[in-house]
Amino acid sequence: SDVGSQKERVVTEEEWLQKWEMGNIGFHKEQGHPLLQKYLDVLLNGRSGSRIFFPLCGKAVEMKWLADMGHSVVGVEISEQAVKEFFSEHSLPYCEEPVPEILGAKMFQSTSGNISLYCCSIYDLSSSIVGKFDGVWDRGALVAVNPCDRQRYVSLMISLVEKNSSYLLVTVSYDPNKHKGPPFYVPESEIKSLFG
Repeated sequence: SDVGSQKERVVTEEEWLQKWEMGNIGFHKEQGHPLLQKYLDVLLNGRSGSRIFFPLCGKAVEMKWLADMGHSVVGVEISEQAVKEFFSEHSLPYCEEPVPEILGAKMFQSTSGNISLYCCSIYDLSSSIVGKFDGVWDRGALVAVNPCDRQRYVSLMISLVEKNSSYLLVTVSYDPNKHKGPPFYVPESEIKSLFG
């Protein structure tokens, strides 16, 4: 599988922060993702009160949607602006506190307690900090991760899920020679080898 020039491509945290500052966030969707609605039963697997993880969450509207259904939502996002915009756009009061285990990290939690967003690098998280999850909604995280970090990312994600968890993954399919990414092209064969 030829992934063109993408294999070497690296997008820095500064570049992601700049996208948020400049409002260059074409990846953000104002409406809930139709695939999450379609496969919600698969994600929840008959469970109520699930813990759902949103890697590289941005200000995804689905977080409030799932929390309103009675689930506990945890997200991680490098941009503090994105996290604060999520709470203000949904008129959700929140508190902010440092994360003692991660230098410079903050955790923003809705006062209702069912939405906790960590503002830090995803690679600083571990199950000892955030616990384990019944489900993961990966809409744009794996395809945003630098290709050289994919194995590290997937290993972390596997360490964060319970044994019988559900993992919903959205990818994009296109000719990687015509677009440098992100979103990056991750062939199905690579997804299978990454997740086992």
